Amino acid sequence: MAQDERTLAQRLLAGDKRALARAITLVEDDRPEGWELVREIYPHTGRAAVVGFTGPPGVGKSTLLGALTRAERARGRTVGVLSIDPSSPFTQGALLGDRIRLTEHFLDAGVFIRSMANRGALGGLSEAALQGALLMDAAGRDVVFVETVGVGQAEVDVIDHADTVVLALMPGSGDSIQALKAGVMEIPDVIVVNKADHPLTDTMVREIRGVLSLGPQKGWRVPIVKTQAAFGIGIDELAEKLEEHRAYIQAEGTLLERRRRNLMNEVVAIATARMRRQLEASIRDDAGVQELLDEVCERRLDPASAATEILARNAGAVERQHDG
Repeated sequence: MAQDERTLAQRLLAGDKRALARAITLVEDDRPEGWELVREIYPHTGRAAVVGFTGPPGVGKSTLLGALTRAERARGRTVGVLSIDPSSPFTQGALLGDRIRLTEHFLDAGVFIRSMANRGALGGLSEAALQGALLMDAAGRDVVFVETVGVGQAEVDVIDHADTVVLALMPGSGDSIQALKAGVMEIPDVIVVNKADHPLTDTMVREIRGVLSLGPQKGWRVPIVKTQAAFGIGIDELAEKLEEHRAYIQAEGTLLERRRRNLMNEVVAIATARMRRQLEASIRDDAGVQELLDEVCERRLDPASAATEILARNAGAVERQHDG
């Protein structure tokens, strides 16, 4: 490894914000030296409390995160905020959907904020984003908040990287009702009803309690916290519930179980993404594969049979490479 890369790792582990920013960029750009850096710093991870936030657009996740960051800093903790954005980079106004709520933290050495594109990842988190949270952990952040885009059946893999998952909802929103119906209620450890000055707040809380009552009643009981994040109302209670959940999973021994599951899922996800890229690259210029696709288009061959044939060809090519 080159000297400057070792220096970057050392600076990162010492908490240098510029080194952390550089490291995340290397991983986001899929640079080999970025992955080598992750390999080097990985033994120094696992200390941060990773809290995942998900919920429909417009519920005020950005405001919640800004208020929670303020609360954690008041307790003397360092914070990393990772926002997984669907398209816009940091500088084009997409940070957490509302960068105004976090501007007060930009110059705080104890806060590191990064917005990353999800690169079309169906689960709401990109391969690089998962590594971004690891890098924040290695840089000594006490708490890492990870915010995903939207919420839905395909956007629940925040659970594959967080110790505690927060579902943010708001009253009077059709999106929130859809979230209740979409099976998303199985995900959260804490539920927040933000903008709780809305007249339908209590109605929504009753609906949520009704859905939760249908699930298993053993173990951790999911709390519902009412907040008005724009005014800092309910934020201390939310921070306390996050602490209580972390203490609970540590006491029960489920923190290690959860992290083991999460890391196994992450390994499979990275392997799957890389295998797909390799497969796409290998078949792009393969005339035989193009013939197969033509047969599918002409209805002489079904898609599943074509896929089986492509996989068999690819496996054969890999074996020939190893034999060579």
